[in-house]
Amino acid sequence: MSLPDGGREDSQRGRYTNETIGSADTMIFYFSGTGNSRWAAEQIAALTGDETRDISRLEKTPEIRNERQIGLVFPIYAWGVPEPMLDFVKTLEKTNAFTFGVCTCGEEAGLAMKKLSALYPIRSSYSLVMPNNYILGADVDDDQMARQKIHEAEKAIQTMAREIIQRKAVYRVEEGSLAKLKSGFVNFGFNKFARSTKAFFAEDSCNGCGLCARNCPAGTISLMNGKPAWGRQCYQCLRCIHECPQEAIQYGKGTEKRGRYTIGRYLQDR
Repeated sequence: MSLPDGGREDSQRGRYTNETIGSADTMIFYFSGTGNSRWAAEQIAALTGDETRDISRLEKTPEIRNERQIGLVFPIYAWGVPEPMLDFVKTLEKTNAFTFGVCTCGEEAGLAMKKLSALYPIRSSYSLVMPNNYILGADVDDDQMARQKIHEAEKAIQTMAREIIQRKAVYRVEEGSLAKLKSGFVNFGFNKFARSTKAFFAEDSCNGCGLCARNCPAGTISLMNGKPAWGRQCYQCLRCIHECPQEAIQYGKGTEKRGRYTIGRYLQDR
């Protein structure tokens, strides 16, 4: 089965074997839960001529020695960089390529981009406001708000792409108030205590389709007796909750009356 980003799917694992890694000289690596960051990466790539790669599907660290441009796109989790992106950049070779980073967020990014740049030098940094999807904390945006955010994001990406093509050194990140506290103490607490999988469960409406298990970036979901079961490792991307066709997956009682979000539903009528 051929896939949009040039890899080949391993039918048993649902991952890419990535036979074409390193074929381009400009590359955007992204991590995405419910699609915001993937969409942003693909929109930027369409304007800059980059290729995109989903880091959760890479089998090995790519060879980037000959890349002229490297982009990193990811969502903000509790004012910080998601674990898979942090782990990825730690293995990424430092080169003379022009580098840029884009983080998608509901409103604020804190010091996430600065912390990432301390691990892997980034020349240009941006935050991009996208529809809210962290329904453990609040409900999703209504349709009007979600569409407005996507519309504004499209315009922001146009500007980003022009600056990236021109190799401009830019720092346009909405850090928000108390950024040091949020990206330090609060983010530490999130990673230490708030990523438990114990509260996940599937309601009786679950039909055992297995979509959650196939698409989990952490590979922590398996089917047991036709129902999803969660292991220990979880990024809290909430893809399993938002993509469930039956809306059968919940996290405790807090998500039962809240909406679901994937960017795909807002792109179908475009």
